[in-house]
Amino acid sequence: MTPEQTFRRLLELLLAKDMDGIADLWAGDGTAEFPFAEGGWPKRLTGREAVRGYLSGYPDRMDVRDIPAVTVHHTERPDTVVVEFTASGRTVRTGRPYRLDYIAVITTRDGLITAYRDYWNPLAAASAAGALPELLAALSPEVTA
Repeated sequence: MTPEQTFRRLLELLLAKDMDGIADLWAGDGTAEFPFAEGGWPKRLTGREAVRGYLSGYPDRMDVRDIPAVTVHHTERPDTVVVEFTASGRTVRTGRPYRLDYIAVITTRDGLITAYRDYWNPLAAASAAGALPELLAALSPEVTA
């Protein structure tokens, strides 16, 4: 599979809520990076099983129902694509609808993800999940007297 085909398969599995299937798209030593992660969320995962653990329970938090926009940018490297996409659905905790935009840089080898850098907005995600106060508290250093 090409990097684009691998990514499109990831989206199909996301809509099917098959988190194990998504994890199986990772190379055994593949990484997932989240440069903007805050509030206790990991900035880097290494290995398929770490990705599997990260994704476990995701459908219990976020009910992704649609991917209304996907733009794939091919790079000079045949193993790497940059993807802009939008996910929409509802948060399970609050029942509120959400719509989040992402940019991901994906590198594959033999149809498996070796590197996935996911640029998402932690404030928008926390707001959609009803967890914005917790995120803001985590970002604010406590003042000691």
